[in-house]
Amino acid sequence: MISLPLTTPILPSRCLLHQTRRPNSTRRRFWIRSSSSLHEHVTAKKTKRVVLVRHGQSTWNEEGRIQGSSDFSVLTKKGESQAEISRQMLIDDSFDVCFTSPLKRSKKTAEIIWGSRESEMIFNYELREIDLYSFQGLLKKEGKEKFGEAFKQWLEDPANFIIDGHYPVRELWSRARSCWPGILAHESKSVLVVAHNAVNQALVATAIGLGTEYFRSLLQSNCGVSVLDFTPSADGGSPHVCLNRLNQTPNSPLAGGSSGGRKASKQVILVCHGQGNNEDSAATNDQSMNMLGVIQSQKTAELILDLRVSSIVCSPGTASIETAGVISRVQEAASCLGVDSVPRHVKTKQMNELDIEGVLRKSNQDNDVIASSQPGWLSQLDEEAVSALWNRSGKAWESLLDELSDEESNPGEIMVVVGPPMTHISLIAQCLNLTKEWLGLFHLDAGSISVIDFPDGPSRRGVIRCTNYTAHLGRWCIPITKPA
Repeated sequence: MISLPLTTPILPSRCLLHQTRRPNSTRRRFWIRSSSSLHEHVTAKKTKRVVLVRHGQSTWNEEGRIQGSSDFSVLTKKGESQAEISRQMLIDDSFDVCFTSPLKRSKKTAEIIWGSRESEMIFNYELREIDLYSFQGLLKKEGKEKFGEAFKQWLEDPANFIIDGHYPVRELWSRARSCWPGILAHESKSVLVVAHNAVNQALVATAIGLGTEYFRSLLQSNCGVSVLDFTPSADGGSPHVCLNRLNQTPNSPLAGGSSGGRKASKQVILVCHGQGNNEDSAATNDQSMNMLGVIQSQKTAELILDLRVSSIVCSPGTASIETAGVISRVQEAASCLGVDSVPRHVKTKQMNELDIEGVLRKSNQDNDVIASSQPGWLSQLDEEAVSALWNRSGKAWESLLDELSDEESNPGEIMVVVGPPMTHISLIAQCLNLTKEWLGLFHLDAGSISVIDFPDGPSRRGVIRCTNYTAHLGRWCIPITKPA
């Protein structure tokens, strides 16, 4: 086993990224968040892509037993199958190195995904799962019976949860920070990391600068794939970190299951409209969709068909209206398609607050609207434009939560929200209670979906089940390992 060096924690700081000055512009440039303590560890001059994978289903996952960092469980047949699907998803990528937890369930998953690659595999004990001390090995009902208030705190306030004199989540965050220098300092462009649920959450969170209060806010399913891009800045300063996607799973992200052990009472599905006629500006909302965009919207409608959608809310842009129409028609055809014996009626409405690009056009009258699919898009906007975008998205998010709260009699309500990528990036940041400086940390593609669960209802913070999921697009999906 190769041991990796420890270093100071990764903490984000505000850093002014290089920006081309607009002609005759007196507006202030916008400051965005980046990870200042990362720059000494990103040795490559090009973007380094780190792909995180959680292990497949284990025997203790199947039993509902608390694993922690114990090493008694192994992959089930289902877990091995999930790992094989992940291998196929990643087969075309030329990873330079694989870092993996040495625990059996993670090690086996890594070996299946790694296949016949000859590049090195590094076993790092710091990538083990969260240490849960006396909880480990107990069935969840046993934990509740034996530990009472401590188990309740683990479920309701994990950041401050204490057991056997330890704060497991705080220790985990510190350990995750210590893993990043070794991963980023490796002479490689594409890195695979195979580990566990909680530690992968912590790796994502510490990379983009989220604290322990976000534990269980970024879901990691069995063999779920998350992608982080680390791009050196043009001036040699702090790298830009982008969460390219979160928790792309071997099966549909809408297939059910829990969010951090809790069943969602409400769910919002953010659908990025299909690609517009201008291929270089897939996020432009006021264009009609091209043929690829039509296919993307049809594939999305098919993915959602097995769910009973209660309402569809869309941006007033042309492409969003077209995408919402496709989803609505397929939903209402569920009975004749043999999916549902009961006719469906879906409420559809336009919400002006979702027209974020319209706000940007007003703020940038002498410039084209910048597509959020472009790297570093946020740094190309001035402070006035970003403030307008953020304020509009805040109103949109509050309006959507009000819509969900109006349906308290229907705890399983599913709302579909259709808009351009920039709109949904803003809504994800609003959901996580972030600020406008964080917008550049997320990336969404045209035709993708992102899912937000509300296990405690819309009055509490949502759980991000996945972002930028595109596997449903089939041959037109965005490959997980597409070059940044």
